[in-house]
Amino acid sequence: MTDDGHPSSATTPGESGWAAAMKELRDLEPTPRRVSLFRVADAIREVLHRMVQTSAPVEVIDAAAAEVEAAAARFGAHTNKSMYEGYAESANAGEPFAFFDHSPMLGRANPLAPPIELWLEDGRILGTATFGAAYEGPPGCVHGGYIAAAFDEVLGSTQSLSGSPGMTGRLTVHYRKPTPLQTELRFVGELERVDGRKIFTRGELWAGDILCAEAEGLFISMDLGRFAQMKAERDERRADTPPST
Repeated sequence: MTDDGHPSSATTPGESGWAAAMKELRDLEPTPRRVSLFRVADAIREVLHRMVQTSAPVEVIDAAAAEVEAAAARFGAHTNKSMYEGYAESANAGEPFAFFDHSPMLGRANPLAPPIELWLEDGRILGTATFGAAYEGPPGCVHGGYIAAAFDEVLGSTQSLSGSPGMTGRLTVHYRKPTPLQTELRFVGELERVDGRKIFTRGELWAGDILCAEAEGLFISMDLGRFAQMKAERDERRADTPPST
């Protein structure tokens, strides 16, 4: 580590891997298909946030249910496949953008995601996100489980800068202050050190000048063959599972 707390030159990320993919994605004009996927995901997010606090009468709810069911049927008419892989899998398959578009925390095309926007700056991963009503835990605040999931994704992206990305071995979250909903939050992720297969990271979550939470993440680098095996096992399970209706 350097005196200012940043990773040493041995582990400081460069414009390759995660950083290069993120920069290219931010600079790239999205295709019409991606724009359409973003539009659908944004609309579903809006439905989620409005539904959890609606006072609409049953007739409105029933009408909305019919419209949502019809939309689901449109997608059901087409073959389902996983568009999301963990970053290491996507990058090694030559499709890192699948991770950024479809991640459950970062993905613009995934309505489960807030989404979190990440970028590389001064050897650290920085990010912003705003959690809406569907993420509420304590009154007016983000549920702690979503904060942990966000840290797992932020630090998961941070550890990819090591050049030997792997999987979460341990994630410890320290909740310092309640994290407000409907407020732009700021994430900071730092790559601390690499010790053999162990990748050590730390992160912070801020609301303005208030430190809401901190986290330490230990990741274990994985052999690429193991990722391929996990994917094959997943695809085999899906082939044996009837499509959902």
